[in-house]
Amino acid sequence: MKIIRNNIIPFKGYKAFNFFGLILFARKNAYISKETINHEEIHTAQMKELFYILFYVFYLVEWLIRLILSRNFNEAYNNISFEREAYSHAKDFKYLKNGRY
Repeated sequence: MKIIRNNIIPFKGYKAFNFFGLILFARKNAYISKETINHEEIHTAQMKELFYILFYVFYLVEWLIRLILSRNFNEAYNNISFEREAYSHAKDFKYLKNGRY
């Protein structure tokens, strides 16, 4: 996965953004750990499972629903099912080999 560092993508307060599993946009000064890479690789597996476009559609719809319910941007983000899975397995480097993917 190619890493492009910049100050625009992702939004301030976030370290990285996975773009179709090909490019990882990262904040210029953000530390990208093995756990962060694994987290993003889990997202790539999720994307593949949902044929990429559906991943983004489901992600956005779920985020919007959770935002309406919580009225809090970060809480809505943290409760997206894709994020919960990726965060909960970010330190399990065998997850993608032994998990559901």
